[in-house]
Parts: sequence; structure tokens; C-alpha cells
Amino acid sequence: MNRLLLSQKLEEFLSEDIGTGDISTDYVFGEQEQSEGVFVAKEDGIVAGFEIGQEVYDLLATDKFGASFMPLKEDGDYVHKGEVIAKAQGQTKILLSGERIILNLMQRMSGIATATNQAIKILDDPTIQIVDTRKTAPGLRLFDKAAVRLGGGKNHRYALYDMVMLKDNHISFCGSITKAVQRVRKSINLATKIEVEVTSLEQLKESLDNQVDIVMFDNMDPWMIKDLMEVVKGYRDRGNKVLIEASGGINLANIANYKNSGVDYISLGFLTHSVHALDISFVENI
Repeated sequence: MNRLLLSQKLEEFLSEDIGTGDISTDYVFGEQEQSEGVFVAKEDGIVAGFEIGQEVYDLLATDKFGASFMPLKEDGDYVHKGEVIAKAQGQTKILLSGERIILNLMQRMSGIATATNQAIKILDDPTIQIVDTRKTAPGLRLFDKAAVRLGGGKNHRYALYDMVMLKDNHISFCGSITKAVQRVRKSINLATKIEVEVTSLEQLKESLDNQVDIVMFDNMDPWMIKDLMEVVKGYRDRGNKVLIEASGGINLANIANYKNSGVDYISLGFLTHSVHALDISFVENI
């Protein structure tokens, strides 16, 4: 993750959580008290977000007191329930005041990484890349996108500014795919990719005729996709290098049906908008 942006985000989160002071910790422990704790996985899964730990402790450190976060695993490692994944030692106040931010973010990132890895394994098709969407929690996109990568997936566009994606409302409000693409091409750099969401054979052909870079099949079952890929193949045989993405309604229960569908990407919104956080705890090292 970008170190500067990571630090800025964590400062914001710590300010929100601690505010004018951690009164529970400050009233119980003195400045000189030191402790040691461990982070323990309470269920199986992929762990992610280890760089958060030390960054949080550094932000809470004073001229005289600090704390150390020592990972025992690496981002992207698979761990089992009961495994100690990291140790921490230092001023007790820092360990306890930083505990919840570290856990919240690591649990969320680990949950996203685990779900991404599960999707890849269930799909079992190395020709198709699993990617994320913009359906991230506001303020957490840096962490959510990093977690998808650590789970073996790839990031789709990061935000609205880095790729053109013409969805149903763009097309409807503009009047047609052709009109929307033409307007875009009058304004953007030629290197900027254009993706168009389609829901029918007619829209697919119109998009391909306009030489867009990526076509997204929206909410189509794998059998329909396989039929449409025959049309795509004809265009590719004539030199069109369009990439194909499948999106909408795809989850862990049905993703295996998309194996050998011929698409290049499957984008999964549930990876980040319906996160099951991986359970991790922080306890005293006895």
C-alpha cells in the first residue's frame, strides 16, 4: 500500500477512535508499564494487512515510549484456527489503544483476501482473472483493493478517474452506446480504456463495432455468455482485441458454472461489499 496514504488513513481512524483520549487505558496504566501480546487467528483463512500494525504503533508512539509489531506470517499466507500470526510488545497504553484499529482492518482485509482466494479456487480456471469492483466501504478502498490482490485477485479501475466505464444510465441518458463512445473519444486521451456494459446481443455488436477496449456482460448466465463469446470470437478473428468481463449475480455458489466460459475477467462485488471478517484476537502473551 502507498505508505503516505496508509499513514493518513490510519491517523484519521485513530483520531475517530481515541478522540480526546483512551480513558479506559489511560486511567488504569502508567507511562512506564510494558506488556507483550499476540495476535491469534480464530478461524482458517488468508491473512492480510500486517503493515498496518507497526504503522499504528508508530503513530501512537511518543518521544520516550513506543511498541513493536512482529509478524510471524506474511501477507497472503493461509493460516489455521489457533495459530499465532504476530507478536507485539511495548508500552501497554500503545498496545491497547491501537488494538481495535489494527484488528478491525486486518480482520476485514483477511476476510476479503480469503473470499478472493476461495473464488479463484472454486472457479478453477487460470484463463479467467478474478477482479474487484468499486463497491468498497467509503474510506476503506485502499485496504479493500490491497486485500483483493493479496488473495490472488486483480484490481479493476480504482476510481471514477482512471478508466471510462459506460453503464446502463450513461447509455440511456445519452441515447445509445455509439453516441456515448463518440462523445468520450472527443475528450479523452487515446490511452484511456473504454469499457461498456451490455445486456443484449445488439448492444454487444454495437460495442464491438465501436472498437471499445472491454465489454462487460451484465447479469448474464454462463450459457448465454458462451453463446455471445462466439460473436466475440468472430470480431477477434478480424483483429479486434476486445477483452470481456462478466459481472452481476456471480458468487461462490455459482462461480464454477463460469469455468471455460471464455471471458477474460469476472468481477465480484461481494468481495468488498459483503465482507465476512476473518476472526482474529489480541491477547496477553502468557
